[in-house]
Amino acid sequence: MKMPRQPPDWESIWNTLNVPDQYTKLLSSVPGPTVGEQYPHWDTLIRLKPPGDLDHEQWWLGLKIRRQSIAKPVPLNDSSGRPFTYSLCDPIPQFLHEIDQGAGGFIRMPEPITNPDTRDQYSINSLIEEAITSSVLEGAATTRKVARDMIRSGRQPRDRSERMIVNNFNTMQRIGDIRAEPLSVPLILDLHRIVTAGTLDDEEAAGRFRRADEHVVVDDMEGEVFHEPPPARELERRVDAMCRFANDEIPKAFVHPVIRAIILHFWLAYDHPFVDGNGRTARALFYWSMLQRGYWLFEFISISSVILKGPAKYARAFLHTETDDNDLTYFILYHLDVIRRSIDELHKYIARRTAELHAIESELRGMSLMNRRQRALLAHALRHPRQDYTIEAHRLSHNVVYQTARTDLLDLQERGLMTARKIGRTWHFTPVNQLERAIRALGA
Repeated sequence: MKMPRQPPDWESIWNTLNVPDQYTKLLSSVPGPTVGEQYPHWDTLIRLKPPGDLDHEQWWLGLKIRRQSIAKPVPLNDSSGRPFTYSLCDPIPQFLHEIDQGAGGFIRMPEPITNPDTRDQYSINSLIEEAITSSVLEGAATTRKVARDMIRSGRQPRDRSERMIVNNFNTMQRIGDIRAEPLSVPLILDLHRIVTAGTLDDEEAAGRFRRADEHVVVDDMEGEVFHEPPPARELERRVDAMCRFANDEIPKAFVHPVIRAIILHFWLAYDHPFVDGNGRTARALFYWSMLQRGYWLFEFISISSVILKGPAKYARAFLHTETDDNDLTYFILYHLDVIRRSIDELHKYIARRTAELHAIESELRGMSLMNRRQRALLAHALRHPRQDYTIEAHRLSHNVVYQTARTDLLDLQERGLMTARKIGRTWHFTPVNQLERAIRALGA
């Protein structure tokens, strides 16, 4: 991708407005910080038609005045000491409200992820998806099927790409374990060690900050440099400040938890404290922050799968921020859109899975190989894969004699649909893994 065009110096344009009437006319032509619902960078604005008889530079000046008037400071400075800021312009409040409703409570939450018997399936699926797509964003090359089979089977990774995916999966699991802990430098280094284990040219670089003699930049395949992070000698101070920000110690003013998590993602990526694995670690910290603040739905969604659909937009959000006076609003708006789309993807996935369950239940009703009691038990097991069934419970549920109930369950075991184990004097039957697949195979 190309570096976005550098915006003109808006303060210089301001100096050309030496007549008060021009200033009044300018602000009346530019009533707010956005254009419609968009927050355009100069690189975009230059291709749009200005309002009234303004030229592009005057239009840009009007937007900058509006944006500067509502800008909120962040305790992050660039390499030159200039602060980053952001604006809570529309539609950011609306997006935050939707995320608060959809990701922090139980409003409109589908039964499969509030059901303790099935939520683990959705959580593991999400962890695997995030592990794969976050790795692909950083250059891993493999198919989803191969990667999923590797994680589910516990097979050892065969190359660097597979190792990256396993590392990301382990990192996401680790985040679930430490969600209640405050962020600290040792915790960040531990996450980086997990993220990069077995994937670095210099294994000693895992779990430590880059040194002064390790020159790290963000560039493209042609060598064009997009970002040069702060010097290594500043990293301990900067990362310590980042931890204080993540833990709500600074600033004193309220920062919405979702905004804080997004800025944390940007902050680590901007400082680029490691020789490699910065992007994966930054996204991991975003998940830590969201889960730590009670946005439990983030156990089940993958932001990287959405980012992967348009990686250039991800990079552009960073570049627009850096090239326009450190205005984080570009990155915040981009990230909020990613979150909303990720939540929508989860709901679509659950709808597909629910439709698949309905379909297999319809197939069950038409299977003459089993009686109605067995079909009812399997329909229940599809939605409660960890359920434990006993002969006595099955007998009571269907008002049959013990021998009939015993025959039902043993027949399901023989057909490969249930596993049986004896605890004391009682037989316990549980659904096999991949029960849907086993039912379809039996029907075929």
